[in-house]
Amino acid sequence: MGLQCGIVGLPNVGKSTLFNCLSNAKAQSANFPFCTIEPNIGVITVPDKRLFELEKLVKPEKVVPANIEILDIAGLVKGASKGEGLGNKFLSNIRQTDAIIHVLRCFDDKNITHINSKIDPIRDKEIIDIELQLKDLEKVENSIEKTKKLIKIGDKKAKFFLGILNNCKEHLEKGNSIREFSLEKKEKNLLKDLHLLTDKPILYVCNVDENSASNGNKYVDALKKAVENEKAEVLIISAAIEADIAELESSEERLLFLEELGLKEVGVIKLIQSAYKLLNLRTFFTAGKKEVKAWTFKKGMFAPETAGIIHSDFEKGFIRAEVIKYIDYIKYSSESKCRDVGKIASEGKKYIVKDGDIMHFLFNV
Repeated sequence: MGLQCGIVGLPNVGKSTLFNCLSNAKAQSANFPFCTIEPNIGVITVPDKRLFELEKLVKPEKVVPANIEILDIAGLVKGASKGEGLGNKFLSNIRQTDAIIHVLRCFDDKNITHINSKIDPIRDKEIIDIELQLKDLEKVENSIEKTKKLIKIGDKKAKFFLGILNNCKEHLEKGNSIREFSLEKKEKNLLKDLHLLTDKPILYVCNVDENSASNGNKYVDALKKAVENEKAEVLIISAAIEADIAELESSEERLLFLEELGLKEVGVIKLIQSAYKLLNLRTFFTAGKKEVKAWTFKKGMFAPETAGIIHSDFEKGFIRAEVIKYIDYIKYSSESKCRDVGKIASEGKKYIVKDGDIMHFLFNV
């Protein structure tokens, strides 16, 4: 669906290392600021055990997982909103994303320099927050001026929009992000065209040392307390461990390595799954002898819209969808057996597709 998460943070916090582990795109990584200038883009496969369970039953010629795009955006610095450290370029890269993964350094290491010398993830978070808020404030103020001109020429809707903009301006001036602002659905829709940076959903990733990978540390605890009102998820990951795991060739080696460290699963898998949810994405499946495939869709989409993800003709000529619930497919082991026991539902245009639905679309163009 072309949806993207952008990895952001100050220089030297582990963004590019994590990105390399996620995508194997081998983004340049070095111990100095602004190593990454143009954003690296990786297409990330979304791990989903259901896909492999379907493969066992269907035995298709190939299996195609869902994926999302991750952008590794160069490190922001104080003053980015005014162009410092190539700030305008970086902020423009963030604006094109649909959600933000904010990586924060939560480990001590004298061999890896920090742009502000002392390790303090809350201060680092606030530096990024302020730069994004200042850029949004600039955007809102420009929109206020344009809206005032529309009011003068008699645009009735503009007056309502101006009220929303003034409220947003006041909120930003207090050092708050738009995602924390309580807005009605109608108000949020009016703000969409502004693509405000602080309105994007966010996931905080605490990059910790090896010893803190299981339970975190004092830096993680402090950050969790600082963001508890944001309703944002906080993940603990050791980029160094993830880099070591990425070098191991077999799944058996990786499992042994994780056991030795007292970890249950690879951190980047948790990160990918969290990013998928952050974008409000879900998965439906198509299953046949040629292919078992996971398709990405936005939560709340109707059957014809999801049909259009496969091909525009499917949406245009949509007749109905035959739907099997994943748990039923696994229980009865095939489409034909599901049909025999009445576990295939015939759904029309108003059906809201659920995560895990196995779909067969009937259409006529």
